[in-house]
Amino acid sequence: MDIGVLLPTGTAQWAKDDDPRDLITLARTAEHLGFTSLFVNDSLISPRVEALTMLAALAPATNTVTLGTGALLPFLRRPVQAAQSLASIDLLSGGRLTLAVGAGYPGRFGRPFYDLSEVPWARRFARLDETVALWRALWNGADSFHGEFHRFTDLPPALRPYRPAGPPVWLAGATPTALTRTGRLYDGWLPYPPDPADYTTGLHDIREAATAAGRPPEAVTPALFVTVRIDEDPDHAHRATDDYARAAYGMPLAELEKIQAVVTGTAEQVTERLNRYVTAGARHLVTRLAALNLPAQREQLERTAALIPDLHP
Repeated sequence: MDIGVLLPTGTAQWAKDDDPRDLITLARTAEHLGFTSLFVNDSLISPRVEALTMLAALAPATNTVTLGTGALLPFLRRPVQAAQSLASIDLLSGGRLTLAVGAGYPGRFGRPFYDLSEVPWARRFARLDETVALWRALWNGADSFHGEFHRFTDLPPALRPYRPAGPPVWLAGATPTALTRTGRLYDGWLPYPPDPADYTTGLHDIREAATAAGRPPEAVTPALFVTVRIDEDPDHAHRATDDYARAAYGMPLAELEKIQAVVTGTAEQVTERLNRYVTAGARHLVTRLAALNLPAQREQLERTAALIPDLHP
């Protein structure tokens, strides 16, 4: 099992007197406590430290943890320049970068970003897949690329990542077409289904798609993005997570729980509920801590770390 944590890079998760530079301290603490990965989000929905900037800062400040995106939105960046930035982070971290990517989705969490980026909303999934294919081609020394959205005939030599094939790329999505694309094209899967049974079904479909594409089913890392809050009082945990949902998403917890995996309660309750996803097949948990200032994030980090020995297949 790999257990990771999403760093609170958004200002909605900070108190007024929090110092954003303490994110580096929090990351080092997570590594010391036994977390095996540090993830950052990528969004324009609220002010936040830009994802690749945060990972570049973490590369020399950490030693062994995987550095990941959960999830990167490639359409926010020019694709060739993004490939260069990602290769740079992989080099500076000694090959510790993992990329979960997504195309956004309808509503205020997706389509307005396309307008700001001057990228068409139509065929966004095909654009995402082709952008990842372009990155991989650049990382492998291609001097040209001819796709539907990106066409280059004289590409200059690109910076090569630490690993010859480049960092692994996961897909964040759980629609039927996303599952098929994950099995055919991606190295991992990072969804957040509220029901562990849906995780089991999705993973089965991914593995079938991988086999049909001539890939071994184990080529796809089964990960999970899950919001966690641990308290001695389950009611307090629920109220604190509701506050978090309203601050981060502008919606009550009751609505967020319908679309995302959320686990709250005592340490014993959270362990039991997380292990339901492990039983469903998840092998890399990316936990987002439901706390609204950096000291509270530190407390939840320590509480979650204490569960690590009890999370196993």
